[in-house]
Amino acid sequence: MPFDFSKPQRQSVKGIVIMFADSLQNIIRGLWVPLVLILYKFDWTKMLFFGVAIFFLLVIIGCVAYFQYKNFTFFLDETNEEFVIQKGVITKNKITIQLDKIQQVNINQSVIQKIIGVYSVDIDTAGSQKKEVSIRAVDNQVALRLKDRLLSFEKSDERNAVSEENVETEKPFLKISFLTLVKVGLTSNYGRSVALILGFLGSLYGGFYDVSKSLEVDEEQVSSLVERGLGYFSLSFLLLLVFLLVLLINLTRTVVKNFDYQVRLQNKALAINFGLFAKKNTLLKPEKVQITTFSQNFLQKKLNLFDVKLKQASSSDESDQDTKKAIIEVPGCNLVERDRFLKMILNEIVPTEASLKPNFRFVLVSSFVGILLPVFFFILLGLFVFQNLQPYFPIIPFYIVLMGIVIYFKYLNYKLLLSKEQIIIKQNAWDIEQQLLQPYKIQGITTKQYFWQKSADIVHLTIHTAAGDVRFNYANYSQLKPWINYWLYEVERSNRSWM
Repeated sequence: MPFDFSKPQRQSVKGIVIMFADSLQNIIRGLWVPLVLILYKFDWTKMLFFGVAIFFLLVIIGCVAYFQYKNFTFFLDETNEEFVIQKGVITKNKITIQLDKIQQVNINQSVIQKIIGVYSVDIDTAGSQKKEVSIRAVDNQVALRLKDRLLSFEKSDERNAVSEENVETEKPFLKISFLTLVKVGLTSNYGRSVALILGFLGSLYGGFYDVSKSLEVDEEQVSSLVERGLGYFSLSFLLLLVFLLVLLINLTRTVVKNFDYQVRLQNKALAINFGLFAKKNTLLKPEKVQITTFSQNFLQKKLNLFDVKLKQASSSDESDQDTKKAIIEVPGCNLVERDRFLKMILNEIVPTEASLKPNFRFVLVSSFVGILLPVFFFILLGLFVFQNLQPYFPIIPFYIVLMGIVIYFKYLNYKLLLSKEQIIIKQNAWDIEQQLLQPYKIQGITTKQYFWQKSADIVHLTIHTAAGDVRFNYANYSQLKPWINYWLYEVERSNRSWM
């Protein structure tokens, strides 16, 4: 079935429901803590007025959603080689995207979109500070065809669309099983899950604290309730509970996010599909990958598992959340599958010609920052500010031993592996990570050397790419300088396209 994207067209009429749900969800997400406490103290004799207010609010949201749908159009301007989007309720906006700047098109489906049978098409461009545009409600065939048209654009005007049958029947380049996802969920991302728990508890406490102040909730009563609750748990049981919670969060998040993970080769690109509730469909061109990262910890090594991340061009001004959108994660590759990914991106895997280790000052600085300063301030606080910390002083030797082991392995694994075709930075103590980039994709190189490091021939290296910076500190400058000169020469002479 042909699709004529040269004429302006609207989304599916079901998009009104999606826009209504998005607006309502944003209101609830931003105000859920005040709403809960207001309902707790609500005078139910005024229920009629409350219901009328809610009704008028829903009517307003519905009107806004309708005009968002009505004023949203998109089309392909092949004459000017542009994709044009027009939108707006009161103020009309026109977004123009150069077709050759589009680096990634994602087809996503949230739970609400799955219920009403539509998909969203998210378009990312190289160097943008945010996602350029999201078409929130189109059917599956329109989404797939639009994705193919946007990413099959060539300067030579070779725009032959790929048939839908071929897309669906291609043999998967990579398919991650449910058992592999379980292994990944149980062996990785511990730090991310702990941060997620702490962030949730912190935001929950902060929200309730602020609202309790404004609504004059008895703070002493809340504090005593929390203290009684914590009193029921011993420290060992609490640590066990946190460990089990981390494992559960890891396992659930990994399986739900990456369920039925498949990668297919499509028109010299990688078509990636995954997701249990929120489906995601991404088409990625290998030549636009700027940095390839693969990591493996001790447990994953025993299971022959690698986590692979493909990082594309992004703006240096982006927030952490926006930067993550430019990263494609591939969980649970084995060694053969990882090498296939590398060959797709690098064309070939070449052996390492040189290996550079950091100066021993790396250990000294890490020990000062990671051991000496924390122990000094902890003892200082315990002696002069918070005397309640003194019973925990016997833990200090265990902390010193643990951090010493971590710093030792960080130093042992920290390497700069070099060849003429690729640069690899290996680092970390537990999740041993290797960042790989190609010299011709470098945008700039910065070296930093403090005056007291000159006699020791030490330099800090920063390599700037379209996907962000990579660093290697405490390198030997004499050994590194010939390589820096070669990289700069390679950047100047290379005419290979990487965007």
